Amino acid sequence: MAPVIHMPEPLCLVKNTNGRLVANPKALTILSAITQPVVVVAIVGLCRTGKSYLMNRLAGKSKGFSIGSTVQPHTKGIWMWCVPHPKKPDHTLVLLDTEGLGDVEKGDKKNDTQIFVLALLLSSTFVYNTMNKIDQRDIDLLHYVTELSGLLRTVSSPDLDGIEDAADFVSICPDLVWTLRDFYLDLEAHGQLITADEYLENSLRPKQGTDQGLQNFNLPRLCIQKFFTVKKCFIFYLPTLRKKLAQLETLRDDDLDPEFVQQVADFCSYIFSHSNAKTLLGGIKVNGSRLESLVLTYVNAISSGDLPCMEDAVLALAEIKNLAAVQKAIAHYDQQMFQKVQLPTETLQELQDLHRASEREAIEVFMKNSFKDVDQGFQKKLETLLEARQDDFHKRNSEASLDRCSALLQDIFHPLEGDVKRGIYLTAGGHRLYVQKTEELKAKYYQEPRKGIQAEEALQKYLQSKESVRDRILQTDLALIEREKEMEEAHVKAEVLKAEEQRMWVAVLRQYQQMMEQRQRILQEQVRQMERNRIFQHPLQQRALDLRHHCQILWKITEELEICMKINEFLRVAEKTLAEEKAKRESSEKEKKLHEQKVKKLLKKCENLTRAFMEFKAKMTEEIRVRESLLKEMNERIKMLKGDKKNDTQIFVLALLLSSTFVYNTMNKIDQRDIDLLHYVTELSGLLRTVSSPDLDGIEDAADFVSICPDLVWTLRDFYLDLEAHGQLITADEYLENSLRPKQGHVQDPIPGVYSYTSPTVPLNSKWTPTRVMSITTLADLGLASGQHSRDQVHTDRSQMSSGTTRRHHHGNKSR
Repeated sequence: MAPVIHMPEPLCLVKNTNGRLVANPKALTILSAITQPVVVVAIVGLCRTGKSYLMNRLAGKSKGFSIGSTVQPHTKGIWMWCVPHPKKPDHTLVLLDTEGLGDVEKGDKKNDTQIFVLALLLSSTFVYNTMNKIDQRDIDLLHYVTELSGLLRTVSSPDLDGIEDAADFVSICPDLVWTLRDFYLDLEAHGQLITADEYLENSLRPKQGTDQGLQNFNLPRLCIQKFFTVKKCFIFYLPTLRKKLAQLETLRDDDLDPEFVQQVADFCSYIFSHSNAKTLLGGIKVNGSRLESLVLTYVNAISSGDLPCMEDAVLALAEIKNLAAVQKAIAHYDQQMFQKVQLPTETLQELQDLHRASEREAIEVFMKNSFKDVDQGFQKKLETLLEARQDDFHKRNSEASLDRCSALLQDIFHPLEGDVKRGIYLTAGGHRLYVQKTEELKAKYYQEPRKGIQAEEALQKYLQSKESVRDRILQTDLALIEREKEMEEAHVKAEVLKAEEQRMWVAVLRQYQQMMEQRQRILQEQVRQMERNRIFQHPLQQRALDLRHHCQILWKITEELEICMKINEFLRVAEKTLAEEKAKRESSEKEKKLHEQKVKKLLKKCENLTRAFMEFKAKMTEEIRVRESLLKEMNERIKMLKGDKKNDTQIFVLALLLSSTFVYNTMNKIDQRDIDLLHYVTELSGLLRTVSSPDLDGIEDAADFVSICPDLVWTLRDFYLDLEAHGQLITADEYLENSLRPKQGHVQDPIPGVYSYTSPTVPLNSKWTPTRVMSITTLADLGLASGQHSRDQVHTDRSQMSSGTTRRHHHGNKSR
């Protein structure tokens, strides 16, 4: 049986020396002695969020990894603790506790990225420790680091570059356990109770839609779901009263919130039961020596600069995503063209239309998969590649057309070439027949489909190659025609004699024709005489018919007169009725006039009231229009400054611009992300104030600029740390000043990481007003006294400090 390694206390595995990660040889020696498969559990999160406490519980100890209670972080680098696995006797449990992210005293944010990525690559179960709730910043950070870890794994292990099977890729990715510390919300969505796992799935679920905003929203969620196939979420309530948190290592379970104790137990049970051994590609399980090799490989890759720092994370991720998007677009274009294009095409326009359609779809594929292609550099690269593909298809189309036409010409003109060889056209008129046959075959050639754009050129080349045959047939034809002319002259003489004989017969026929015409004239005179006799009887018959017709007309007129008399009687009765109704109306009109006079008086009063209302309405409409115009102008200027999280930024900037005292409400402690976000919004607000108020553009005096800026009140909610730095008690205002104090030395303008979009050009201290107040609210002030563990009850604001003093205000019971 393999020996079991049991470390009495944790040991530093990777430390940060002069800005470079260095592996501890002593820790590597311990790893190399482990022959059993290792289950590697790593935890990453913001500083001062209780990561070390959870790792101690996994080790079955209350002490081990350092737990601090002051505003200064304790854990530096990555610390390792190897213990026997409590449920898998043939495995070793390797616990990795990492340095907290977002430390305001850390001079280089690049170290955060390196620690985060290294822990993710080494772990088989990755614990992501955040505070209170799941928010967009945590999702973005996890997304960026997973992408960077994939890049580093490919760089440091070239064999992984060819992974195409999703199952192979998933086998080397860790499981995700997302822990939410000091959770105080209700697990409820749409009026229904949900579990912590459902809360995590809802937060990572992409939205439906195709516009760019939704694509940017869905991208990190889709990547996280692909990278972490196994996901689990745990929530942890506040373990005890704030004053007791400093002695958390020494507290027994009886001194802690029973629900918190149960939550920790559930967390440990899940890790022990579901965490698998670290696995490499091909199902190879990692033991201590292999884990040692992985540590050295990844640390060397990070130290050599293969991993971009947090400041370059967006650019690195954009390059990865956009290169992949270009490849997908090219593959889609090739697929569409090979499916739709049948070479050769009938016309060049047909190929152009298919190219444009496939190009349009390829660009849509690129736009769907691209990420922050701000200067459209990758789109231009795609267009260049598509132009090259188009030229290649044009060349192949011409070659296919030429081959097709050559084969057709050989097939169609083969019988003609055979007739020429047999001498069929070497006769008088043979040239004409040869040309006629050639034209017929050309027409047949033109009727053949799918010849392509080289059809005419191929035909002309073929005909030019047959010019010698055509000339030979022409010379033979001319010689035979000359001989036929001589024979024609002899034939003409014989025809003249025959014509004289025919003229004699024509004279005889003409005399016979004249005789027949004389007989015809006599018959026609007889016919005319008979017609005159017939006309004499016709007038009498015609008069009888006219009389009969006139009688019929008179009967019709009589019937119409009777109808008119009936209509006249009806009109007379109607006229009498109308006269009676007119008399009645005249008597009622007098009453109407009296009523109308009363109505006119009322209408006049109404008109006066309406006129006054319309004047008031016009004034209000004009005022509303002016206000809407100002609001629209403000919104348009804000839109010019928008980023990916445009709504959050707009609300933040607008609140800052409108306030005389600005309250910045954050959780637990001051970290680098909150400072970066506040700096970014102050820069935007200054730009927006200058754009919307041109008079401010000329302000040079700092005192004049400060006079228009609001006061800053920074509130820290659920504060549970000790106000202590370097062994000395400090006030809340001193804590704020220390966090905002710049470091000494020449530092290039940093590029903020995931949470800001512009580099700070002026320190935050010089941009804000001299008036800054620190306010701290603790959970102890929320009424969690001894024996009272309700999380949704009393709320007390603590430590509104102004000018270096601390005051405590009790507001009684108030719901969170």
